[in-house]
Amino acid sequence: MTLYLQRTMSIPGLIWALTESDWLTFVVPCTTFGLFGAPSLASGPAPSSTEVLRRLPSVLVFNWSNVLSFDMANQRAPESIAEDRVNKPHRPVVTGLISSEALRRAIFVSVPLTLCLSRWLGAGQQSMAIHVLVWLYNDMKGMDDFVVREVLLAASYGVFNCGSLQLALGSQAHISEAGVAWIAVCSGVILTTMQIQDLKDQEGDRLRGRRTLPLVLGERLSRGSIAVFVCLWSLVCARFWAVSVKGYVVLLLLAGLVAWRVLKRRGRIEDRRSWQLWCVWLMCVYALPVIGD
Repeated sequence: MTLYLQRTMSIPGLIWALTESDWLTFVVPCTTFGLFGAPSLASGPAPSSTEVLRRLPSVLVFNWSNVLSFDMANQRAPESIAEDRVNKPHRPVVTGLISSEALRRAIFVSVPLTLCLSRWLGAGQQSMAIHVLVWLYNDMKGMDDFVVREVLLAASYGVFNCGSLQLALGSQAHISEAGVAWIAVCSGVILTTMQIQDLKDQEGDRLRGRRTLPLVLGERLSRGSIAVFVCLWSLVCARFWAVSVKGYVVLLLLAGLVAWRVLKRRGRIEDRRSWQLWCVWLMCVYALPVIGD
């Protein structure tokens, strides 16, 4: 009984260990996308700020549970474990908190639970689409080719954002045409700038044989394209929401800082800080519906 209780109590810690590295990348940005966008992107009765905040737990649980499915599939393969020993040595399979085989067996439980939970919350279709993308990314090795990988990540963000926005809107409203367009724009942002996370992971990616953009086309082109697209998308997104001059200035200053760091600050630690700053910039982009409104 004591052993059973200990194992049960360890589950929350294991879930956090599996998903911790994707909180800043997926869970927080996609949750903020839904919360910030809901008042402006409704087709039907627009929810009040109070109603949106009440739906925060549902949006957060949707994102976290589906990210858990992604991370469980992503961290169990032998090549993923070898990569994580270099890039993310704190992950639970590497540290021995759980074995690869135990993680594989746990997926048989977690996937149907996540699908049912998402269906109950009101984002069942989005969850099914996410699990198809997870299969393409992990089991079909879409993550090992930079073109396929970036397309799958952009599509995944689009589906996560769609689910987050629909849950924040509630059952009485649907995503408007402007909402669909905004989701597409933000997927374009991901497609062209998320490679920034590959800069800090080059050592492990090289060991794995993963064909990321910095390794295939070189750091110079990769860093230059990130710097250009971060600034370009800042202009496009600010224009989309018709923000004030002050809004343009703030977003462009942050984008300029990201661009400067990517071009001038190199090395694993500096690249990690640049990626973290990019995550902050992305959440500021997601906040534009509130600023522009």
